[in-house]
Amino acid sequence: MRLVDSLEEQASLEHLLEESKPPLPPAARRLHYLLATPFRYRPHFSSRFRAPLEAGVWYGAEVLRTALAEKSYWRLRFLLDSPATPDLKPVPHTAFRAAVRTAAAVDLTLEPLVRDASVWTHRVSYQGTQAFGATARAAHIQLFRYESVRDPEHAACAAVLDPAAFGRGKPHSQHTWFIAASRARVRCAKDEGGASWEFTREQLV
Repeated sequence: MRLVDSLEEQASLEHLLEESKPPLPPAARRLHYLLATPFRYRPHFSSRFRAPLEAGVWYGAEVLRTALAEKSYWRLRFLLDSPATPDLKPVPHTAFRAAVRTAAAVDLTLEPLVRDASVWTHRVSYQGTQAFGATARAAHIQLFRYESVRDPEHAACAAVLDPAAFGRGKPHSQHTWFIAASRARVRCAKDEGGASWEFTREQLV
C-alpha cells in the first residue's frame, strides 16, 4: 500500500508479482499461502532435509516453543554469517496451526530409524538428512517426524514433502510473535504481551 495510490493500483501490482513467481504444484493450489509457499520455490540455500534447488519442504513443530526455537536459529545464523550486520530489531512473524494426515509417513524418533539418531540430529552437517530426504521423496513419503536439535527440550518437528498431506486447505489459530536477535541470544515475545521465550546462542548453535 505504501507504493501505490489506490486499491486498483495495489491489485495490479499484486497481479504482476504473482505472475513473476514460479507456478504452484497442482496439489498446493487449494492451500492457503502459508501452507503452499514452501512448495512453490527451489531455493539455492539448503535446509536440514532439502539440498539446494530441490523441491520445497514445509517445516513445522508439534509445540510452539519448538517452532520458535527453530526460527530463532535461522535469525541467529543470519547474524553469525554476516559479521557487519547490526542486531536484528523485533520483526513480526505469524505462528499458526495446521493439520496433516497421511499414511505415507516415517518417524525418525522410533525404532529402527532412531538407531541413526546421530545422523538425524547432527547440529552442523545436513549431508545425511538431505540424503534421507531425497530417498523419502523418491519413495513417495509425504511426511516425516524428527527430533528438534534447536529446541532445548528436543521436542518433535515435522517435514512435509507433499502438500497433499495437509488435511485442511488453510491454517488456523494464527497469532503474531515478535522476534529480535543478537549474536548472544534471540528473544521471542507474543504480540499484545503475555508469553515469551529466550534462546541463547549456546542452546541454538
